[in-house]
Amino acid sequence: MSGVVDYSFSPEALAARALDRLSLAVPDLAPGKQLHGDHHLNPDIQPEMIPGRRLAAVLVPVVARPEEATVLLTRRASHLRQHSGQVAFPGGKVDAEDSSPMAAALREAEEEIGLDRRFVRPLGYLDPYLTTTGFDILPVLSIVEPGFDLTINRDEVELAFEVPLAFLMTPANHVMGSREWKGMERRFYTMPYGDHYIWGVTAGIVRAMYQRLYAA
Repeated sequence: MSGVVDYSFSPEALAARALDRLSLAVPDLAPGKQLHGDHHLNPDIQPEMIPGRRLAAVLVPVVARPEEATVLLTRRASHLRQHSGQVAFPGGKVDAEDSSPMAAALREAEEEIGLDRRFVRPLGYLDPYLTTTGFDILPVLSIVEPGFDLTINRDEVELAFEVPLAFLMTPANHVMGSREWKGMERRFYTMPYGDHYIWGVTAGIVRAMYQRLYAA
């Protein structure tokens, strides 16, 4: 029935699931702990084959809208040399000055889109995600209270937009895609939403979030 709110995807329900299943302690990144990553759908790639691993963190900001919870995403600037125009979570490399990956994710969100951390309540780390480009990404799931104003850093980000949490946490919207990369077929998740094509690492993190919090 149209107009019926699914409270299983409310901010309160999400926070309850996170409290039960996640931790604010930094996850173990030791060899053999990579449950999620580009290698998961491409078995010819193994974690030990990826050299020069670097630590990164992203914020997974769930906005507590009164009508429905949404996930705040960005589209990277089109002039960037790498991953230009792709949908992404706010985030980046963990610097030596960052006290933790969570601090890095909050800092990057402020730098990229001007999201004031006073509105952000971290719930815990989702499972690490390993990319074929050598990043161990630690996603920080957070509740964001409405009332914030964004200031987009045009050097890095083209726009910020929100997608309903219910859409992203519905497995029927997780579509398998593939393309050729360096002469090999690479498989990945896609989650097209309106004019936004969510795919690759971002979609992989969303899928891992679904598996951790909502899958039976």
